[in-house]
Parts: sequence; C-alpha cells; structure tokens
Amino acid sequence: MKKPNILLITSDQQHWNTLGAFQSEVHTPNLDRLVKEGTTFTRAYCPNPTCTPTRASIITGMYPSQHGAWTLGTKLLEDRHTVGEDFQAAGYKTSLIGKAHFQPLTSTEEYTSLEAYPHLQDLEKWKAFDEDFYGFDHVELARNHTNEAHVGQHYALWMEEKGCANWRDYFLPPTGTMDENMTYKWPIPEEFHYNTWIAERSNAMLEQYKEEGESFFLWSSFFDPHPEYLVPEPWDTMYDDAELTIPSIFPGEHDLNPPHFAMTQEENPDFSHLKESGYGIHGYGSHLNYGYGKKQKLTDYDRKKLVSVYYGMISMMDKYIGKILDKLDELGLAEDTLVVFTTDHGHFFGQHGLQAKGGFHYEDLIKVPFVVRYPGKVPAGQTSEAIQSLVDLAPTFLSFCDLPIPHAMTGVDQKEVWLGRQSMARDHAICEFRHEATTIHQKTYVDKRYKITVYYNQNYGELFDLEEDPGELHNRWHDPQYAALKSELLLKYIWAELGKESLPMPRIWHA
Repeated sequence: MKKPNILLITSDQQHWNTLGAFQSEVHTPNLDRLVKEGTTFTRAYCPNPTCTPTRASIITGMYPSQHGAWTLGTKLLEDRHTVGEDFQAAGYKTSLIGKAHFQPLTSTEEYTSLEAYPHLQDLEKWKAFDEDFYGFDHVELARNHTNEAHVGQHYALWMEEKGCANWRDYFLPPTGTMDENMTYKWPIPEEFHYNTWIAERSNAMLEQYKEEGESFFLWSSFFDPHPEYLVPEPWDTMYDDAELTIPSIFPGEHDLNPPHFAMTQEENPDFSHLKESGYGIHGYGSHLNYGYGKKQKLTDYDRKKLVSVYYGMISMMDKYIGKILDKLDELGLAEDTLVVFTTDHGHFFGQHGLQAKGGFHYEDLIKVPFVVRYPGKVPAGQTSEAIQSLVDLAPTFLSFCDLPIPHAMTGVDQKEVWLGRQSMARDHAICEFRHEATTIHQKTYVDKRYKITVYYNQNYGELFDLEEDPGELHNRWHDPQYAALKSELLLKYIWAELGKESLPMPRIWHA
C-alpha cells in the first residue's frame, strides 16, 4: 500500500497575521484555500527567530541548542540526523526546492560550506551536483533574497535555461556597482522570479513522482517576503499605502523593557559592548533606519510603502503556491498528500517601533502562520489554539507515515492534534536566541496565557500576560504584583528545559 506523501511549503520571515482569511488588508486566495480545506493553528511558534537555526530544527526535530546550528553564521554539521534520512530509509523520494540556508556564506578550513562563496556562483559545479544533502536525494537551491549578490546555484542555471542571459543585471554584484538604493520595485520580469522557479521545479518533481508511483517528502521553500522589500510589477503597486494599517510604537512601551529595546529607537545606538566576536547582530542597531541596502533614515513614506510591498511580496508568492496546489489536484495527488504551510519565523514592519528581526521575542517575531491540510483526515475549515512548534514537524511527519520517531528528536508528535482527536500535545513552546558566547543569550517560555523571557547573566527580563495585554505593551518583570507569578513561570521554564533534553539512546537494561 502506497504511503502518504508529505508536502511542506514554507515562506521566509512572514508575519503570522498576513493570511487573507484572517486579515482583510492582505490578499492570499490560495493560502485561504488551504485554510478552508484544512486546520489553521493560531498558536504556532518557531524555535529561533532567525533562518539557519529554525530551518535546521525543521529537518532534525531538535532545538538549535541541541543540533548545534544555534545562530546565523553557524553550520548544521553533516553528521546530524535528519528526517529526510528516515524517509529515505522507508523508501521515500526526498526533495528540497528553493532556500536551504543550513550553512553559512563563508567557509573555513575546519568547517566547509557548500552555500558559501565561491561555490554559490560556480554554475558548472551545480550543474553536475548530484549528492545527498541533509537527507534530500534531490535539491535545487538558491541563497539570495530578492536582489542580493548571493544569487547563483540552481536558480541561476534555471534563468539561463529560460533564456535570461542577462540575469546578473537584476542582482547586486559583490563589487557593489549597482544602485543599492533601489527599493520597492524590482525590475526583474516575473517569468524569471524565483517564485516562478520554485513552483515550476516543484511541479516537475510532483509529475516525476506521480509517473514513477513514488511516495515523496517534498519541501518547496520560498524566499519571500524576507526583505529587501522588492517585488516585480504589478505587485509593487497592488496595495494602496493609504488604505493599510501601519504598525507603530506605543509611547513609553520600552520604558520597563531590557535596555536594548529602547536603544533601537536611538539614532546611533552603541551596541559594541555586546559584539564579542565583532560580527553584526540582527536587530542590535537603530530601527529608525531602513535596515537593508544603503537607504538609511525611514521616512513616513517608507514606513507605509514597505508594508504595501511586503504584502505585495506575499500576494505574489501566494500565486505560485497556488500553482503547486493546482498541480497536486491535476495529478490526483491531493487526497494522499499531507500539506503543511508555515514560515521559518515572523517579522517586524513597525510593531513596537521595530523592523525585521532580532533578539525581541514578541509574538510578531516568534509566532508563525501554520496551516495543515490532509483531505478526509485533518478537519477542514477549523482553527485551533493548540500550541505548535516548528521543531514538532519532523516527528509529526514520521508519525503520519507510521515511521518510527528517532529517540534524539525532541519535538512533539502532533498527529492526534492535527487529526482533531486530541486537544493538545504540548502546553508550552520555547524559543531561543543567541548570537555570542555570553552577552546575547536568551530563551522564552510561552504557554496558553503567559510569556517569560530570561537572559543569561542578566537581572532583567520580560513577562507578558497575553490575555490581558495581547499587544505586549506592559512588561511585568519588575512588577511586585506579578512576583509570585514570575517565580511560578521561571519554575515552569526550568521544567520545560529539563523536559526537552535529548535522549538519543533508549534505556535497554537496569545497569
């Protein structure tokens, strides 16, 4: 009997409240279709609000502090066990089309990286690439976000095959000779955009699997709406800035927060005391600035336009997600395929006065959109507040396919929750953020109502009541009326940390 298929579709850095089914200012008809045909989980969290750590967690079923790729610029070592290997062992075909980001942009003698220069743009290398990659027997990769210089790999090969010989003209070269002030409208034709590439190549794999009668685990990994805020026409003008709700800071909301929150609202904050390695740290800078390219101070126009373009990027991506869903229907695969849509982490576009991402564990950044569809099995048209974590994806996928879950995986099996037969599988989520050895190291515990964030070697922290204060405007960390609750939550956090310890070897004897 043929096993169920798994199709994982992810965006990159998408705010949880950007699905048209729940937020009328954004248009996402194809994701709304998934919402209508599946279950939406409104309390889903990432294990880390940056790319590499969370993406590594998705395929290992482990937290960043466990699998080792604990921040951007680290590498998921090749000896780490991945869910793709479990699927391969069970006879599945496994593919990743789009963004991987399991490895850094530079290599060292000790830690080589396939996703680094000069490999990225050695097109002959990628033309001949036929190696297993973290449990994926077939990969087609790219690394850039919009017009970044990191373009190359299989995406560049595809553009050339499509007749776009001048593809380099649309991407910022390492020499910096192009206009880095370009914002909002990306002149690349839509037919050569990476959304088109990901959908076309994902569909080609679906056709191949159908023809060969193979069970598959396919990850279609989109790059948008991760900034730079750039999208081809007509998507750049799809939304009228004046008609959108533009998030902003609430006066005084950072007064009781850890010091780095208020520093983000300064013109030239000095975070040098935190940069032990000398490397830049996401979020630790002025959030009054644009943050990408060389365009600096955000004007009122920018604060509105970046939101409209961010939404335009989501709507364009939605179009191409729809093409993948249509192909499933066309091939008669939809009934036998578990589809999950989510993102790697959230995004700030003005909330709390913040932009992009960093060490700020607001819901905007650590909560993610999360929709599950499996016709006739996962309830259709439902929403659930059952807490999910992206670290749960790997064990849950295996469970749906009746495959054993490795003991080292610390994510939770959510199968019964997804099927609507169990109210919850976990009562909390944990999110980690770390950039340096000692100065930047924080963890957040969030349950049904409360959220607490602790910082290594620091007396400050955060405590929010998400029921009374859903906007997270009032930090109760130092509030004496919350002292008993803080103690209780700290104890629950310690229990949660103990509970997620890995047990890679089962106990098979008493001594």
